[in-house]
Amino acid sequence: MGMELLDHPEPWTEGEYFALGETLSRVELVDGSLWVSPSPTKRHQRIVKRLIKLLDDLAENAGLVLVQDANLRLASGRILEPDLVIADTDDDDLMVEASEAKLVIEVVSPSNAGTDRLLKPQLYAAAGIGWYLRVEQPEGSLELHLQKLAGDHYVPFAVATPGQILTAEEPFPFQIDVAALSAARRKPRGAPDTSAH
Repeated sequence: MGMELLDHPEPWTEGEYFALGETLSRVELVDGSLWVSPSPTKRHQRIVKRLIKLLDDLAENAGLVLVQDANLRLASGRILEPDLVIADTDDDDLMVEASEAKLVIEVVSPSNAGTDRLLKPQLYAAAGIGWYLRVEQPEGSLELHLQKLAGDHYVPFAVATPGQILTAEEPFPFQIDVAALSAARRKPRGAPDTSAH
């Protein structure tokens, strides 16, 4: 992906969007425009990986599927790539339709904070997706903000901060221990032990 983005004066179509193929950046299509975000940080990726570990089996037990970096079609010409989607789908298609999505999860990073807090929730709500979980990273800590669709917008449902557990029965029963999600990563193999003896 490079000059072809700059040399495209017309609105982007879904066909042109998919013709881009895999890119190093996250590229999303919104009403003919491309939203380009940098690759997520290592911490961001660790949080997503832990969420998968915590939620994958629980979603499966409820007959749902957890999908990472899915192409989520909210409407024609409107395709976003949330960090995680819990969906009621049983095909191997490239696309998850908004009608299949039960919960969308975004991990907020400084580079995408405004999009994940303001723009994306509006688009997910307009598409009728029932639940939105936003993972905030204030000053190296973690907060979980679960929101429920009420009409055409989301309203706060539950918040969990360090030392707390986020518990929900919908759209499937799950618990997320904030401490488990934010635990320090393990010491690399071969690294010297710096603890006091």
